[in-house]
Amino acid sequence: MVKRFIKYYKNHMGLFILDLFCAFGIAALDLVFPMITRRVMYDIESGIDITYIRTLGIFTAILIGLYVVKYIFNYIVNYWGHVVGVRMQYDMRKDVFKHLQTLPVKYFDDNKTGQIMSRIVNDLMQVSELAHHGPEDLFISLVMFIGSFILLCTINVKLTLIVFAFLPVLLYFAAKKRVKMAKAFKEVRKKIANVNAQLENSIAGVRVSKSFTNEEYEVEKFSEGNEKFKNARTYAYKYMAEFASGVRFITDVLNVVVIFAGGIFLIRREINVADLATYLIFIGLFMQPIRRLTGFVEQYQSGMAGFERFIELMDIEPEVKDRDDSVELENVVGDIEFKNVSFQYDDNKSILSDLSLNIKHGETLAMVGPSGGGKTTICQLLPRFYEINKGDITVDNVNIHDVKLKSLRQNIGVVQQDVFLFTGTIKENILYGRPDATDEEIIQAAKKANIHEFIMTLNEGYNTYVGERGVKLSGGQKQRISIARVFLKNPPILILDEATSALDNESEAIIQKSLEELSKGRTAIIVAHRLSTIKNADNIIVITSEGIEEKGNHEELMSKEGIYTRLYNAQFKGFIPDEI
Repeated sequence: MVKRFIKYYKNHMGLFILDLFCAFGIAALDLVFPMITRRVMYDIESGIDITYIRTLGIFTAILIGLYVVKYIFNYIVNYWGHVVGVRMQYDMRKDVFKHLQTLPVKYFDDNKTGQIMSRIVNDLMQVSELAHHGPEDLFISLVMFIGSFILLCTINVKLTLIVFAFLPVLLYFAAKKRVKMAKAFKEVRKKIANVNAQLENSIAGVRVSKSFTNEEYEVEKFSEGNEKFKNARTYAYKYMAEFASGVRFITDVLNVVVIFAGGIFLIRREINVADLATYLIFIGLFMQPIRRLTGFVEQYQSGMAGFERFIELMDIEPEVKDRDDSVELENVVGDIEFKNVSFQYDDNKSILSDLSLNIKHGETLAMVGPSGGGKTTICQLLPRFYEINKGDITVDNVNIHDVKLKSLRQNIGVVQQDVFLFTGTIKENILYGRPDATDEEIIQAAKKANIHEFIMTLNEGYNTYVGERGVKLSGGQKQRISIARVFLKNPPILILDEATSALDNESEAIIQKSLEELSKGRTAIIVAHRLSTIKNADNIIVITSEGIEEKGNHEELMSKEGIYTRLYNAQFKGFIPDEI
């Protein structure tokens, strides 16, 4: 995991090296100060004269100059060092979002939106700080430890060995506490993801909760998740406090040991006052890398907990992906065939079993039947939103598993019952069908979808903001915008999955006209519960849990007086058949 983390420094190596160079300079300059102090104190012991005063002035000027340099180094470390972390975070967020686009629909069925968002946003926040401060703190600590050891040995070897004998104790303590901190911070990440998921769910369903006057229930649900996050964070801080206070105690004891041992050596004349004073200053500097390492361990646990969850997401293999030898699907005519196709979701019972279906190019095929028969599933298998368990699906006699996913989906237009409009303007939502389209093409698509005249009545026209998920528009208006989007895409294959079932009769009539216009010259697959909308379909199939029960056009199926006839009569003559 650490190796994969380090790879993200590759694109920012120049800035990273500059950051470490400046960090080295800061550490080196910190080591210079005690040695200059030692020299000044030696001069004081030798007696104050004109030479001393001149030397003191020189040392003062040198120190001011060095601190100016240190100021520049600190600025670079604090600004450009953080920029490195932010840019790495940007790269990770870009990679994980790009990876999300490759994951199958099934992944989004199984995972909450808020949890996914938490992995992209929250989990990577601390990664930025770790990317900047982690290597810097380790590098500065290393320089300070080695530099301090060498310089302290020039003052008094015995006292230096006593001081550094405490390091193994410190490292053992840190390693022991690190494990508990790691578990605690990972648990914190999981709990905040659950809080985000609950929050996203509650906000998205705010109209439902208000209509049922369940605001208090929503508050209780959120409070429950928030309480778990609070407890997880409390435990994490408990282990962090144990670690930080334990390290601080050890360093305080170290100060006492230096004073005691230094006093003994001073009595024995193994060290003089100037050297002991310098030694005490160095011990203060020696504490800096210890405090840095303390902060690094805390930061490492928090940052790596987030990075580990990032890696978990990045390691999820897309179930639906291109084969190495896949080809582009070009010049599509629209012949579609399902050959002995079987499919089931997870370990549930089979939805489709040995289904065979042939749709000629330019033909409109309607699918009807009771819920759970597999109509929507068929629509989702054609663009490979899910992978079939058995059989073959072909477009123009080419197996869809042998073509590139992008080229397959570019040739399929989908209009669903549950219309999704992106937050933005009407123009941006229509443009989603083909981002490089001109304004004139957008207008033509809107006219074909019978939505242009309505758009022109709005103050902002095509630049009207639709609200989140198109909340500012009616169901019929949203549906016509989604149809305009498909007109703009202009695909040879069209899927209409209950595109009018949620609309009133007037809106349905308008949209039905748009859909008929959209279907001209294309291979169309229609799922419908309102049988009035499919009477003119070239072929109609009745699908139940047993598979395809009936097939034919409207007149042929009505003459059979079977399932289709009973479904039709239920809608238009008031009968209620067993299938409904």
